[in-house]
Amino acid sequence: MARLRGVLLDLDGVLYVGGEPLPGAMAAVNRLRDADLAIRFVTNTTRSPKRAVLEKLQTFGLSLEAGELFTPAMAARRMIETRGLDAHLLIHPAMAEDFEGLAKGNRPAVIVGDCGDAFTYAALNAAFRKLDNGAEFFALANNRVFKDSDGRPSLDAGPFVEALAFASGAEPVILGKPAAAFFREALASIGCAPHEAAMIGDDAESDASGAARAGMIGILVRTGKYKAGMEHAVTPPPSYVVSDLPDAVDRILSGEIPA
Repeated sequence: MARLRGVLLDLDGVLYVGGEPLPGAMAAVNRLRDADLAIRFVTNTTRSPKRAVLEKLQTFGLSLEAGELFTPAMAARRMIETRGLDAHLLIHPAMAEDFEGLAKGNRPAVIVGDCGDAFTYAALNAAFRKLDNGAEFFALANNRVFKDSDGRPSLDAGPFVEALAFASGAEPVILGKPAAAFFREALASIGCAPHEAAMIGDDAESDASGAARAGMIGILVRTGKYKAGMEHAVTPPPSYVVSDLPDAVDRILSGEIPA
């Protein structure tokens, strides 16, 4: 029975919730490293720049290099530069540093992330008018909700992306999870094929089902935003549903979850 070679890890809801690490999560990451499994951290967060995400993980005692972290903003910037887009950014103010220094392209495009309180009518309407005039449409992520710092669910970028799609008739291209290209980019950095890797996350749709659709093993944890039964509402379903990250690591290292 083949053993997994790589593991992709979601962050919020798997490693931590809000500002607190989940019990045993950091030790579980170290166990994967000690077993020589290649790890990449993949997040759909679009409220914090890459720098802040790295700093947060480091405050939890997790040591990682910038190249181990993959965010939708990184994918968006590469795409904007490669395709020569003139990007209209509807993003959280904190994300501005990830897009600093972009040259003005010649193909209009709207890039939408989770703006939080910056999702004003004026901001949404300005983006809508660009789309209505033929701009290409990209979403950093399309998650429905996230678990906020107060422990309760809050609206993520998805509802606003859908509102713009409904109004404009434009179909958004999703740059983060569950886009297969996003998973493939992270796996390519460790030289790992999809069937040799697992994705561990708390979002049944974007993490576990998306990974399974991309040819990976999709592992859903019952922490973070997880709600009972959500694994039955997605197609394909998660490959495995486990208690938390330490439980997932136990099963991977024991061979219960093989490649």
